[in-house]
Amino acid sequence: MSNIHLGSCLCEKVKFEVEGEFQSFFLCHCKYCQKDTGSAHAANLFSTISKLTWLSGANFVKTFNLPNTLHVKSFCLECGSALPNIQNEGKLVVVPAGCLDVPVDVKPNAHLFVGSKANWEEKLEELQSFEGLPD
Repeated sequence: MSNIHLGSCLCEKVKFEVEGEFQSFFLCHCKYCQKDTGSAHAANLFSTISKLTWLSGANFVKTFNLPNTLHVKSFCLECGSALPNIQNEGKLVVVPAGCLDVPVDVKPNAHLFVGSKANWEEKLEELQSFEGLPD
């Protein structure tokens, strides 16, 4: 039995499903991923055996390939949310973990490009935490 992973963008104009298993889950700290997420790292799931299907809003999906690199980002033209893409001549499905609407059933395998980590990323686990906005 195959797994079905449902996801969408923030404005919900784009909805998709990924059928199959994720083989890897990497947290990438490279400068490209920092730029395209606006955060410390990207959190992407990878599969060479899954199938990506756009359920709605495929016309809102834009894919950007950074010239002279392997860096690819797909996003919603309406809200800018990160979305899945297909790479390596259709052999690799890459899914930003945060765009899934279902729980991610695998844990990250590794941190990548830690030599490029943001200088403010140290000891974040020591920061005060809140369930929502602070009072």
